Amino acid sequence: MTILIAGAGIAGLTLALSCHQVGLSCRLFEQVDAIRPLGVGINLQPHAVRELFELGLEEELDAIGVRTREVAYFSSTGRPIWSEPRGRFAGYDWPQFSVHRGQLQMMLVDAVRERLGPNAIETGMKLTGFADHAGGVTAAFRDASGYGVAVEGDILVGADGIHSTVRERLHPDEGPPVWGGAILWRGTAWAELFLSGATMAMAGHERQKFVTYPISRPDSETGRALINFIAELKTDPSRGWRREDYNRTADLEEFLPQFEHWRFDWLDVPALIRSAERIYEYPMIDRDPLDAWTKGHVTLTGDAAHPMYPIGSNGASQAILDARVMVRELLVHGPHRDALTAYENDRRPATTGIVLANRGNGPDAVMQIVEERCGGVFDHIDDVLTPEERATIATDYKKLAGFDVDGLNARPPIVPARGG
Repeated sequence: MTILIAGAGIAGLTLALSCHQVGLSCRLFEQVDAIRPLGVGINLQPHAVRELFELGLEEELDAIGVRTREVAYFSSTGRPIWSEPRGRFAGYDWPQFSVHRGQLQMMLVDAVRERLGPNAIETGMKLTGFADHAGGVTAAFRDASGYGVAVEGDILVGADGIHSTVRERLHPDEGPPVWGGAILWRGTAWAELFLSGATMAMAGHERQKFVTYPISRPDSETGRALINFIAELKTDPSRGWRREDYNRTADLEEFLPQFEHWRFDWLDVPALIRSAERIYEYPMIDRDPLDAWTKGHVTLTGDAAHPMYPIGSNGASQAILDARVMVRELLVHGPHRDALTAYENDRRPATTGIVLANRGNGPDAVMQIVEERCGGVFDHIDDVLTPEERATIATDYKKLAGFDVDGLNARPPIVPARGG
């Protein structure tokens, strides 16, 4: 059995590690010549952290991330709406982590090369197509020299991101990603910790939002930590914004004036923005959920399967879950269509619900409700949004995304232990 994996992002790397864990043969291909730590901060929810711990990566995660203590929502005037503990502070058996996406990817890269071999990631290999046949699949790549390379495998997994070649071949009429009008400016800055010191904080509403959290421990000399932030503004999608480069340097004048008055007693937002060395801009995009991920011996995973808005901290987490469920089904069914069908039947409905919920603001909806009811100004939040309403929004999303505390703690491992 050989599983061909196109794409060495978080989804593809986790799948390769999971295959190795249970003794399945795989080959991992990446189109770039050298993998570099791109991106800024993300959060990993406890259900995904559990899977990485079961891959033996607890120490490595602790070395690069922060165990998130709480999530807190604020109005556009900085008033507290809702907060709750996270990870082990909330009774989970696993923590939540705030981490630099690039460092997470490089941690997984190092683990793959250590466990599967130094040449396990075949870089400079761009997937150009594939042919499904009775005995498996033939994947066509173009190497760094421009030569065509054909590779045989039992199955092909497209882990090649939101602009997936595999997805395009499976669904040639789909078109480009969907942009709903939101633009994100993302950056990091060395700054003083705020609130609990390990809080993921969000302020604003649907049309203007600021999200921030630390992704490093404080410096022993200055006491400052690396703080990740996302400034979001929503505009008219008819503007036709289609710039999807994650590495476009931003112009402060395009968004900072709208946040200039966001100086709260717990955070000075414009000061944090100004202290960033570099800020990147890109539109918040996703794709409409598909009615099928799989055809023959070919399937999709991660952002290639279910790109979603970065709401509720679920993009990377769901990619990790994809990998684990796929390996479970390969163990049950072997490298056959039945395994991919079982994988899709588990993961596609679950992620479709999250994609659609995130379009409706997911758990961030508490901020929009408060904005609509009082413009973000109140003396007592209970007069605007009851504790029951706030708790219901948070609980319902956790159940939808698969990390309600009781359900997760009680669930058996997705991938059984070797010999189990």
